[in-house]
Amino acid sequence: MHKNKKVVIIGGGHAGCACAKALRHEQFNGEIVLISNESELPYHRPPLSKSFIKDADELDLSKLCLQPENFYEKYQIDLRLNTAVSEIDPDENVVKLYHGDLIEYDYLVLATGTRPRQLPLPGTELQGVMSLRTLQDARQLRIALNSTKNVVIIGGGFIGLELASTARSLGKNVNVLEHMPRVLGRSVSPLVSDYIAEIHRKNGIQIETGAFINEFVGENSKVTGVRCANGVIPAELVLVGVGAIPNTELAEQAGIQCDNGISVNRTMQTNIANIFAIGDCANHENHFAGDRRIRLESVQNANDQAITVAKFVIGQPEDYKNVPWFWTDQGDIRLQMAGLSFDTSDYVIRGDMKSGRFSVFHYAKDKLVAIDSVNQPVDHMMARKLLEAGITPSKHQVADIHTNLKSLLILSSV
Repeated sequence: MHKNKKVVIIGGGHAGCACAKALRHEQFNGEIVLISNESELPYHRPPLSKSFIKDADELDLSKLCLQPENFYEKYQIDLRLNTAVSEIDPDENVVKLYHGDLIEYDYLVLATGTRPRQLPLPGTELQGVMSLRTLQDARQLRIALNSTKNVVIIGGGFIGLELASTARSLGKNVNVLEHMPRVLGRSVSPLVSDYIAEIHRKNGIQIETGAFINEFVGENSKVTGVRCANGVIPAELVLVGVGAIPNTELAEQAGIQCDNGISVNRTMQTNIANIFAIGDCANHENHFAGDRRIRLESVQNANDQAITVAKFVIGQPEDYKNVPWFWTDQGDIRLQMAGLSFDTSDYVIRGDMKSGRFSVFHYAKDKLVAIDSVNQPVDHMMARKLLEAGITPSKHQVADIHTNLKSLLILSSV
């Protein structure tokens, strides 16, 4: 059925690799070309800010890989590493590589991901001012930490707080500077933000919110500190984690509509019918965000959008409507989120915050829309299932820890 069709995937991250796998899982038997501009086999990114940094020796890369090396040969996936695309020609259905080769396609999938946002401040060129996105970044960061006593982290989001926990566990003096009024401000409720910040402070991490940074200062081309309104904070290593910018340049060059990412419809198609975008770079309508157009930077989003494209290619199109979920490990804190807390009007705490094991159920009027769980993996799994089934437990039921959330799912199916 698909024998003479060819899918080209640009991007060797979670989304690109997942798409190649999903195509074979859905019995697509045409050609698949997976293009990555990195030299490593496609790998997991979440460990880069945690276990990979802490490991004194080189982590077994086979554990970091998304798929073993023989996976690509077994499933006849033409993986091209160290390869960059210079241009897309949608009229001729070809991509042009920087070294001049042309690759034809029937379907093109853009899984181009994001890059770290940079701060337009004096001193960004100093040695020791770093960001984290790739495995090579993580290697350099791990080496730098070996000779570092003072670490300043710009940004109190997931990456910033994960790295803060990692650096503190290695005995470093850590300062986190967040411009917004609270950490994790775009991800969780103020209640959870305050709880997370307090735990980090108890562990010896200095956190300053509402921080305004003037410049990075240094000597002999090496960073020595960060100048803020209250003076200079010493630092031999500065980690900038202030968000990510979607890689849309190839799409824009090809005439594909972009707006905070590559714009796609519910089947992940761009305005050019045989070109798709998935993962961190895809701006899509999301049912759990009130049909707002958003980008989601998560492994779940990358994997599920990859499956959506695979189903389209084999002629069984389905709208993308999966429950968004995320997680972050910060020291002894495992924070898991399900749903999207837009337009919330009320919340209910389930469990005891003082115990360090609790969940916050968010409601928009009387509808359950999101759940933040701290060290409560069972609540998180139930939350995902409740949201997927469209079930809203009453606030009284949620607050009562004796309520079996699973029973609500069973009752709804009867």
